Amino acid sequence: MVNIANILSVSRIFFSPLLLYFAWTSRHDLFLIFVILALMTDFLDGYFARKYQQVTEFGARLDSLGDLAIYLIVPLSVWWLWPQVIIREALYVSTALISFIIPVLIGYAKFRCLTSYHTRGAKLSAVLLSSSILLMLLGGPAWPFHVATVIFVMAEVEELCITALLPRWLADVPSIFHALRIRGREKDGAGKT
Repeated sequence: MVNIANILSVSRIFFSPLLLYFAWTSRHDLFLIFVILALMTDFLDGYFARKYQQVTEFGARLDSLGDLAIYLIVPLSVWWLWPQVIIREALYVSTALISFIIPVLIGYAKFRCLTSYHTRGAKLSAVLLSSSILLMLLGGPAWPFHVATVIFVMAEVEELCITALLPRWLADVPSIFHALRIRGREKDGAGKT
């Protein structure tokens, strides 16, 4: 249970209250530093888990918990630090938040735990969304955030489809096509008994 990947995931959970504190106390600099660190842990935990063959169900759940903490805390923190950005981008921010929350709630209702699919679409959209948000907070254009939000919504729709297809909770389902294959195998297996 204690390995580099899980330590990175846990660090993201511990960064969450720090991010709130930095936002509440108007520490823009420390907030940005710790957001970047949190994002790095999100990218590195999966890499180390695969590299050192430490991929576990516990690790997948821990990673999803760390993601949930960051995805819920960052918008609130940005609201405190850069309210003008949230107001200006309210449509895209609310779309991204709703797109994130609905699959979490539906997945939890079906499986009684957080989903941990780590789809290719989710990974791509996480990179695009996080980098475009940082760019925007540093004074850059908003259009990359708009594009990233559309890609994020598509990734979340895919996650909803995966939740609908899977007969039981599974971690690390890279795409809807994998979910279809898993569903087919499980139906074939049930038909043979």
